[in-house]
Amino acid sequence: MSLKLEHVSYIYGADTQLPVRALDDICLEIPDGQFIGLIGHTGSGKSTLVQHLNGLIEPTEGIISYNGRNVWEKDYPKKQLRSDVGLVFQYPEHQLFEVDVFSDVCFGPKNLGLDKAEIESRAHRALELVGFPKEFYKRSPFELSGGQKRRVAIAGVLAMQPKILVLDEPTAGLDPKGRDEILGQIAHLKKETGISVVLVSHSMEDVANYVERIIVMSKGKVMFDDTPREVFGHVEELEAIGLAAPQVTYILHRLQKEGFAVDTQATTIEEARDTILKAMRKQNGC
Repeated sequence: MSLKLEHVSYIYGADTQLPVRALDDICLEIPDGQFIGLIGHTGSGKSTLVQHLNGLIEPTEGIISYNGRNVWEKDYPKKQLRSDVGLVFQYPEHQLFEVDVFSDVCFGPKNLGLDKAEIESRAHRALELVGFPKEFYKRSPFELSGGQKRRVAIAGVLAMQPKILVLDEPTAGLDPKGRDEILGQIAHLKKETGISVVLVSHSMEDVANYVERIIVMSKGKVMFDDTPREVFGHVEELEAIGLAAPQVTYILHRLQKEGFAVDTQATTIEEARDTILKAMRKQNGC
């Protein structure tokens, strides 16, 4: 199964005198079980793109297909699409509204017409996947910390049992500890469930340690679509569009200039550690 975009464009205000082309000829495929980072500067088209993935926005041009079927053809079951492609918006805690955490997570599967036992089973499983403590299940979501609210919001989407989970800036506004906890939990649930994850971010540090593929957006177009090692090898091009490589990339480039034989394409802390240690041993004749 896969979600495919073929020559998709979107124009805001297409029928006005000031049309804005937010997406321009996008061709992408999201296959089963892949962890994808979608990055780009503010205004690059990231958020507009993800709203196309589960049918919230109809493309001005092009085709979006899920499992080989055009999602905008007549009688396509949009409700099923939005169950299979779960979208967690930026600041998802603003979507919490029920009297307690457990009721909030039950809301989505309840709308699928499931029986009470299945609804509650899904809610329990979803809250377990995001690592939410059981003693807080009956607490009002408005009494939670920012990071806890994010987990509840993500659990609410997971309870729908999506095949693809799309997270639009899930760490926005969180402190470093909260950001690391959320990203670690997303990586854990990806491993546990095997679902596809699309992580939208403007932070290189957020994606470098987790994703296996990075899509870089710029001015509504796909600028790069490759592995982290390949994408972060284009430091100058990324900087030209207001982005940057992970900090370890800059450190490794500096070490290389100082004469150390390091791998400048390392993107994670672990990879950087290994290549630095290897270079130091070589430098010392070990």
